[in-house]
Amino acid sequence: MDEARVTTQADPAAEDVARARAVAAVRALARASSVLERSSPQLSLPHYRVLSAIAQGNERASNIARRLAIGKPTISAAVESLCQRGLLVRSGVAGDQRAAALHLTAAGEALLEQVETEMISRINDLRERTPDGEQLLESLVWLGAAMDSRLADRFATKRNEGR
Repeated sequence: MDEARVTTQADPAAEDVARARAVAAVRALARASSVLERSSPQLSLPHYRVLSAIAQGNERASNIARRLAIGKPTISAAVESLCQRGLLVRSGVAGDQRAAALHLTAAGEALLEQVETEMISRINDLRERTPDGEQLLESLVWLGAAMDSRLADRFATKRNEGR
């Protein structure tokens, strides 16, 4: 029998405390996303996620959809909206006439920088209100790495199932 399971069964109060902390963490993340969403009236959080993925080097909509765990119709609508606003441009992909590469325009880069500056300001305000702001930032970076690792595992599993 698993040691953690024995501990949990032996101490239901500890399980309740652990669950309450996990619920508090989930709720805090949901509220934090709301704080970030309100950082910019010019850019929604979903559109920010698309622009930041492109800025990180993801040029194809299918890769962005996979990275952000959203459907292709959703990414297509976001890309279309961002292109119409002059924040993105599409270009052809050598060797694949069906695909389009996505690139930020100068206006897209400027807006992304402006929005990220405001988001950083809001994160810094929250960081200053915690007992260990540097640990908070480090934990958020770890969370991002964990999400990337989870995505890579899911992609590898799907690729292996397709064989």
